[in-house]
Amino acid sequence: MELKEMVVLVSRSGRHLQRYNKGRRQVVGCIPYRYKDFTELSMVDEDAFEVLLISPQRKGKGLLFPKGGWEKDETIEDAAQRETVEEAGVRGEVECKLGTWYFDNKSGDTAYEGHMFPLFVTEQLDSWPEKEIRERTWMNVREARRLCQNGWMKEALELLVSRLTSHSNRTKGELFPGLERTSSGRATILPLGCRAQLLSLPLPSSTEEA
Repeated sequence: MELKEMVVLVSRSGRHLQRYNKGRRQVVGCIPYRYKDFTELSMVDEDAFEVLLISPQRKGKGLLFPKGGWEKDETIEDAAQRETVEEAGVRGEVECKLGTWYFDNKSGDTAYEGHMFPLFVTEQLDSWPEKEIRERTWMNVREARRLCQNGWMKEALELLVSRLTSHSNRTKGELFPGLERTSSGRATILPLGCRAQLLSLPLPSSTEEA
């Protein structure tokens, strides 16, 4: 899905507009995903779609999903989309929030409140603000579980997998959430929006890198 559009964008810098909640820095991120060849599928499992991970800005092991600070002059959905464009170079439909997590950085001197959304990718850019400092990689869910370095992001991934593969969210004529077979027999992608039921998770207790 390599599109040839070239864009000129600059990542936001500085924290003068950064949101805080009870001393916790507000961060927001996305799990960018896309379906594979779904035209022959009658039901979905986690092999039916891929997710996009990026390398960390600082050198180190592991990958992560795009995320960054939520600022006062934007909605939470706009922040999720912006961070995903800046760090991963993709755009799409920001779907219903997966959840909120509370964690500290490794040194323990900064507390965070993290919000994660799915982003159904509709456009992949050739040029984006952090192209020179990050790599992006599409992979299956099993690889993402193994390579993602943050536990709270892995929990968000499991919520997305559950949402996309849930039998309870199917309706008559629907192959699985987000796909529908038309009268001509072709499959059509439908944005999930917020129709899927959210699952609750206990707050993570481990300290990890933000």
